[in-house]
Amino acid sequence: MKESMDIFDKIMSFPGLRMLFPFYKRHKQVLLYLFFGAVTTVISIGVFSLLNIALGVNEHIANLTSWVLAVLVAFLTNRTMVFETETNSAGAFLAQMITFYAGRVATLLVEELIIFVFITTLKFDSFTVKLVAQIIIIILNYVISKLFVFKKPTK
Repeated sequence: MKESMDIFDKIMSFPGLRMLFPFYKRHKQVLLYLFFGAVTTVISIGVFSLLNIALGVNEHIANLTSWVLAVLVAFLTNRTMVFETETNSAGAFLAQMITFYAGRVATLLVEELIIFVFITTLKFDSFTVKLVAQIIIIILNYVISKLFVFKKPTK
């Protein structure tokens, strides 16, 4: 039986991109994680910038608000598109969601510490600090998601 192609497989099979298809297939999970990580980062930085820079909202409130929206997008895309995990019950789904959010809370605390040190205390540029913090957080979140949240069951 031929494996069904998702939207990303179809895009990568376009002429011009077809030569990259073997690399894409080998590294699909990481590439999709980076893609959706970028989408999540744009949402996080966009909401943060709108609230903090444009509207003058406190950097911690702006960061928490941007985090809530970004984590919602991350859970939905990671679960369905990146790690392609299924759960067989509402309880298993809830456990997966709780583990996901717990991991994100841990990295939120790391991000808040970075913001406190570099924006609040040292008065660095808030946009630059947020951008660098997001890179660190994307890496940490991938490791947590891969190892703890969306791990494939052992046989």
